[in-house]
Amino acid sequence: MTTTGSSITSSRSLSYIALFAALMAVFGLIPKVDLPFGVPITLQSLGVMLAGCLLGPRRGFFAIALFLLAVALGLPLLPGGRGGLAVFVAPAGGFLFGWMFGAFACGLLMRRMAGATGKGLLAAAFLSSVVGGIVVVYAFGIVGLSLIAHMSLAQAALAMLVFIPGDLIKCGICAMLVQTVMRGMPSWRLDRD
Repeated sequence: MTTTGSSITSSRSLSYIALFAALMAVFGLIPKVDLPFGVPITLQSLGVMLAGCLLGPRRGFFAIALFLLAVALGLPLLPGGRGGLAVFVAPAGGFLFGWMFGAFACGLLMRRMAGATGKGLLAAAFLSSVVGGIVVVYAFGIVGLSLIAHMSLAQAALAMLVFIPGDLIKCGICAMLVQTVMRGMPSWRLDRD
C-alpha cells in the first residue's frame, strides 16, 4: 500500500475512533437510573458493544480509551454530568475500566465471525455483545464493586443480576444495528484490526 493509501486508512481509523468516542458521550446524555449500591444503569454499555462489534478489537478499545481519557480529564461525559478521576474509584469504577476490554472482546469475536450474513450475522453480533459487553465488563465491574464497596465477590455478583435483563436488550439492539450497518454499507469490514 502506498504512503497516501496508508495515511488515508490511518485518518479513517482515527475518524472512526473519534466518532465512537463521541457516540459514547452522546449516550451519556441519556439520564441514568441510580441503584442503591452505587452502580447506575446507563445506555453507555451499548456504545461499548457497538464500538467493539463495528470497529474491531483494537479500534474499539482505543475509542473507549479515548472517551475514558476525556472523562478522566474532567469532561462531564458520564450520565448525570459526572467526570474526573473520582469516577474511577467510585463503585462503578470497575465497569469503566472493563468497557475498554469489553469492546476489545466484542471486536475480537466479531472478527472471528466476520463471514456471517443474515441471521448468522445477527447471532454473531448478539453473541459478541454478550461476551464482551456483559461477561467481560461484568467481571471488571464485580471486582471493582467488591473492592470499593467492601462486598464479597458473591455479593457483588448478586447485585449485578439487576443489570442482566437490560443489558441483554442492549445486546439485541447492538446486533440489529450491526446487521443494519452491514446491509446499508456492504463495504464495511467487520474483520478489521
